[in-house]
Amino acid sequence: MTQSQMAADVPQLVRDAQRGDADARDALIAAHLTLVYNVIGRALAGHPDVDDLVQETMLRALRGLADLREPERFRSWLVAIAYRQVQLHLRARRMSRRRLLTGPIEVADPAGDFAERTTAELVLDGQRRELVEATHWLDGDDRRLLGLWWQEASGDLTRAELAAALDVVPKHAAVRLQRMKAQLEAARGVVRALHAQPRCPELSTLLGRWDGVADPLWRKRLGRHVRDCALCSRRGQGLIAPDQLLLGVAALPVPAAIVTGILAKAGTAAGALTKVTAFVQHKVLAAAATAAAVAAGGGIVFAVYHEPAPEEFRAAVPPAVATTAPAQTPAVTAPATRATPSSTGSARKAVPTFITGVRKADIFVAPGGSDDADGTQAHPYASIAKAVAVVEPGRTIAVRGGTYRPEQGITITTSGTAAEPIVLSNFGNEQPVIDAADVPADQWAITQRTAYWRVQGLEVVGSRSHAYVCRSCANNVFQRLKMHGNARSGLMLRDAGTTGNQILDNDFFDNRDPAGESGAGANGTGIGLGVQFGDGGGNLIRGNRAYGNTGAGFDLGAFTGAVTMEHNWSYRNGGSGFVLGGGTPAAAAAHKLRHDAAWDNGSNGFDDEGNTAAVELTNNTAFRNRAVGFAMRSSAATLRSNAAIGNAQTDDVTGRVAQSRNSWQGNDVVLRSTDPTVTEGPRPGTGALPRTDYLATGNGVGASMDAA
Repeated sequence: MTQSQMAADVPQLVRDAQRGDADARDALIAAHLTLVYNVIGRALAGHPDVDDLVQETMLRALRGLADLREPERFRSWLVAIAYRQVQLHLRARRMSRRRLLTGPIEVADPAGDFAERTTAELVLDGQRRELVEATHWLDGDDRRLLGLWWQEASGDLTRAELAAALDVVPKHAAVRLQRMKAQLEAARGVVRALHAQPRCPELSTLLGRWDGVADPLWRKRLGRHVRDCALCSRRGQGLIAPDQLLLGVAALPVPAAIVTGILAKAGTAAGALTKVTAFVQHKVLAAAATAAAVAAGGGIVFAVYHEPAPEEFRAAVPPAVATTAPAQTPAVTAPATRATPSSTGSARKAVPTFITGVRKADIFVAPGGSDDADGTQAHPYASIAKAVAVVEPGRTIAVRGGTYRPEQGITITTSGTAAEPIVLSNFGNEQPVIDAADVPADQWAITQRTAYWRVQGLEVVGSRSHAYVCRSCANNVFQRLKMHGNARSGLMLRDAGTTGNQILDNDFFDNRDPAGESGAGANGTGIGLGVQFGDGGGNLIRGNRAYGNTGAGFDLGAFTGAVTMEHNWSYRNGGSGFVLGGGTPAAAAAHKLRHDAAWDNGSNGFDDEGNTAAVELTNNTAFRNRAVGFAMRSSAATLRSNAAIGNAQTDDVTGRVAQSRNSWQGNDVVLRSTDPTVTEGPRPGTGALPRTDYLATGNGVGASMDAA
């Protein structure tokens, strides 16, 4: 039995197995065992009976396979059996739904909670730890539902299959999921408040009556306090949507003993048993290798899919090239450049590349498709325009690799919902490229006027006007995009009602002024990313790079809502690195920037551009820009722990600016590296910023230069 047989059409495998084909039966086991193990394992939180229930579920499915009348429903039928087994187990054992807590939970002991054990193995960051801890506050029904939703978020279950497992219609399933997510978000707020130091005095008083049990009753009590308390509610801001956090966590590997036990009880021949076991363990070993590589590298990496990708998808990191350190201001010492750990080439071991696109979808698009087809994987559409025109809430569009050459701009007008977002994504690790050179110059390549979309893994090049404009958009996610070689801007969010959007891990580069003029400064076009000409709160820009654009790298001109920018890099742009104001009159917005870096830009590093609001800049770095490092000439800014190094002028600030612990205030900094080779090179397979020592100081001043 080969791997290609295991990946064959599931309904056909079911029919063959019903006719007595042992290979088809074994292929069904191998193809679905990981799914069942994750559904049961996460629902039972690592109970010792997980392995037994997984075996019992698979054996029940095999025994009942002959009676399955609709082979197309095999997956939902199998998940329903697993879900039923969990319910029977909890009822028989009367498993307690209460977990004792003596205080905020740290990273779990490997023998503890099932979800915690997985996250600890993958070295999860702060918000994922908080999310795992928050699951302790859910009741049993919500934890079981969370297990199913986790599989849906990772692409292993469709909404229809999830609904079938619950024995409800998809619309009712969406309501239950929304209710569970609301409880989870309330629990996350409670976790944040419990961890806060110093703790809220009123919360401390309330906790004096707490019996230490994490249960729904106390979740409501503490959640009510967090919601109504100004201090605690502020601490709950900036939480990343849970589906984004869950998407980064690898599936739980299936122990070899379970594979062997199921196949042996199913009567599999020894030779076939070995082949099936090898196929399942192939994924297990890949997951273990990922965890080991992450632990050895000391980084935070989150596997999306743990089967190694084809060789052509492996990211190659170029070796470091030595450069001469620039002349420094008297307060700065730059040591000789040294290579970062990720830039030393000969002994570096290959690290598995993670699949960042979707693996399952409702609608497919491929260069060789037809808009007269039905949009299935076997008969895909030819154009993205067709796919976005017919998509409905809760659906996923997978765009296959290759080049698409639209002759008219693409318009997106159908909104998703919080319960049923719409996904537009690359497929697997394939790279779709939208060459917009044939779109008329008076049209934008892509125009979106919607809410609740996730757009990821696309590349847009050659547009004669803006490449991608989202107008009055709300609650969208733009991730792992490459927008380059376009006129005016790579990505633009604009107009009133631009709220709750997240722009994550994208590259915006070589976008140009259509007039062909470079170095126009803050007012020039040809910007990387713009959030402009509108208003709205809750917008987050994190982990992006903007470089080689003729205008500014990041431009918040004429936008009156506060924007949060974290861990973004802007370099070698003709204008300023970060423009925080602009417009006539200039917009006033209290933007917050932390751990952002601007270097080698043609104008200023950070420029308030007439913004009079109380902007906050903490732990940012301006290096070797041709004008001012920090130009805060109008705002009542707060500048804390920033570094300005080698710029034509260190700072230009008004008397309204509050300053503390910045490099120009006597806090000398020593740069670990001034070699940008790795920093400006390819991203790792996860899509995060490259790990680098470039411009890092190590003393708490300036940007940390990590993806955090």
